[in-house]
Amino acid sequence: MANSNLIKFMEYKDKYLPVDPDFEAEVVKKCHEGKIGKIHFYNEINQINQKEGKAEELFISGYEKYLQLGTDRIRLDKIITLFGMPGPAYSIYERYLNSCLTCENLN
Repeated sequence: MANSNLIKFMEYKDKYLPVDPDFEAEVVKKCHEGKIGKIHFYNEINQINQKEGKAEELFISGYEKYLQLGTDRIRLDKIITLFGMPGPAYSIYERYLNSCLTCENLN
């Protein structure tokens, strides 16, 4: 487990959205396996980031849930992909990818 003094919380300004319990169970499973891989997610300013590391634990702070990945805590509702598996934010990502196909103005 990482030293709590080194843990970096991302300061999100938007509300936490509920996460599918099946996805949360998958996160816990990956933590128990000590899975190492890549995660794509939206950072605190809604830009896409990626981190690579070991899934260590599911951290709960109030109503918000985070995946501990090395020294970073990534909010579950902001995960686009978790080790290649679509996450809760994948639909938002996909919507932006397909916006030019639907002539939709997303701004």
